[in-house]
Amino acid sequence: MQRSVSSTKNIYRHLLHCHRSPTPATLTYQQPPCDVFINHRGIDTKKNVAGLLYDHLMRSNFRPFLDSKNMKPGDKLFDKIDTAIRGCKVGVAVFSPRYCQSYFCLHELVRIMEAKKKVIPIFIDVKPSELIVKDHWRAPKHELDRFKSALEEAKYTVGLTFDSSNGDWPEFLMSATDAIIENMIEVEEEENISKKKI
Repeated sequence: MQRSVSSTKNIYRHLLHCHRSPTPATLTYQQPPCDVFINHRGIDTKKNVAGLLYDHLMRSNFRPFLDSKNMKPGDKLFDKIDTAIRGCKVGVAVFSPRYCQSYFCLHELVRIMEAKKKVIPIFIDVKPSELIVKDHWRAPKHELDRFKSALEEAKYTVGLTFDSSNGDWPEFLMSATDAIIENMIEVEEEENISKKKI
């Protein structure tokens, strides 16, 4: 199904209108939900892909969630992350060579998949076939099965690939942002259709 250019622009304007920066009074009561949850392995991508994508989305008037930017001392780790995942419209899974060594990355990925969020996989310096769950934590079998299932689902979702050693960073950030906006528009349209049915 093709959308007219004017329809897409109107939806994009609506998204931007709804995503104004919160006022100090709003911040006092409750931080608004995020639009985009960035799932990543911090040691691999926080200072490059995930951090740059977060900044790029912020400058585009979206509300991304990145643990190092949105969490403060005293926050309950899983509570804050689970709330952000439930509230987001789109999840971005930034896969890197050591992603599967992180229990927290896989836990977040499971939560995103189980919440039925739109997911955009980004494969940084790694092929999907190289991503394998191994039990580094002596986790129960049912938890490892959930990790494997979520990872398989993400690996078979159309995503973006990027070679950080010789890729074009500005072009990559624009492609990633365009993919996020397209998916957010789809989510918004689906939500509007659901509301009309009620």
